[in-house]
Amino acid sequence: MKITEVSDKAAAEDFIKVNVLLNKNNPNYIRPLNNEINDVFDPVKNKAFKYGTAKRWILKDNRGNPIGRIAAFASSKYINKGDAYPVGCCGFFDCIDDQNAANLLFDTAKKWLQQNNMEAMDGPVNFGERDKWWGLMVEGFDKEPMYGISFNPPYYEKLFEGYEFKNYYNQYYYTLQAYGTLGDKYRERHAKFAAKPDYSARHVDKGNLTKYAKDFSNIYNQAWAQHNEGKEISTDAAIKLFNKMKPIMDETLVWFAYYKEEPIGMWINIPDLNQYFKYFNGKFGLWEKLRLLVLQKTKPSRKINGVAFGIVPKFQALGIDAFMIYSGAMVIRKQGRYDLIEMGWAGDWNPRMVGIYKAIGGTQSRRMVTYRYNFDRNRPIERHPVVM
Repeated sequence: MKITEVSDKAAAEDFIKVNVLLNKNNPNYIRPLNNEINDVFDPVKNKAFKYGTAKRWILKDNRGNPIGRIAAFASSKYINKGDAYPVGCCGFFDCIDDQNAANLLFDTAKKWLQQNNMEAMDGPVNFGERDKWWGLMVEGFDKEPMYGISFNPPYYEKLFEGYEFKNYYNQYYYTLQAYGTLGDKYRERHAKFAAKPDYSARHVDKGNLTKYAKDFSNIYNQAWAQHNEGKEISTDAAIKLFNKMKPIMDETLVWFAYYKEEPIGMWINIPDLNQYFKYFNGKFGLWEKLRLLVLQKTKPSRKINGVAFGIVPKFQALGIDAFMIYSGAMVIRKQGRYDLIEMGWAGDWNPRMVGIYKAIGGTQSRRMVTYRYNFDRNRPIERHPVVM
């Protein structure tokens, strides 16, 4: 076996092909877009390079056939609550069912991270935001992956744990039938806040996206700052994000709650893009963009992909979540465009979010694991602290 660094365009193409090769026999596999993978490793397009660096490698057998890949990331912005030492990351792991091959990939990432003064390795994760390719799938192989969700063969769990990675935290996805029944508590809390003129809940207006992008940034930074994990997003970045979402955005899926016009809650969803991208074989050029427009009209996605949810701290535990969700559910159901909602992952360290998913009738659909490996083998691994 031989492992080589990705250093040119041909190797970058092979890096993508490894993932396709090792998942080709799974009927539920949907190939990610090539450009989205490449953008992760482009310092011009990925803002994470402002705070760190990344490398990637390909593993080939003695006949020159690709049999694995891995990437490693080191960033000053990667901070988990409770960390007392610098932690790097690995991601985009693919490998044949061979522990020796997997060990060579993990050892390569470990060595590079040690050279960058890291003392541990989390993975598999993304070099950037946590809404894409975060965690190893260990449950949920019986259904197609939603857009941005990690997808891998079941035996990868054995390879990670065979290297002695330990479960740092579980990530739970929940699904909800779009026409399911919300509990009495949700109706009651909606009625309570709907009767108060200072409170309101409404979906976005594409004609005023800058305003809602600013509201998103405001809520996001307040709701996630308490986790101390470098999750802040600037107003400019939020505006760019919303403008990027605009072509595929359904206004009725993006909701905000307000108190005296102060943004206090958000519930961000998009139609599941994998229902379109599964026809594109990883490409997204002009032809695919035109085809996307046609598919949106002729074969629209009937699945909703949960992207973000948050309530600013001083309004948490009051029922704002129920008020906002119930407001949105009434509109979504009336329109009748969707059948299923799959909500973005909630870590087991965030019991409040898990509780919300369960309270609205969600059923666990997938489980991912973010693993940790300490380079000092005598240092115990503490699981991610619970955040209340």
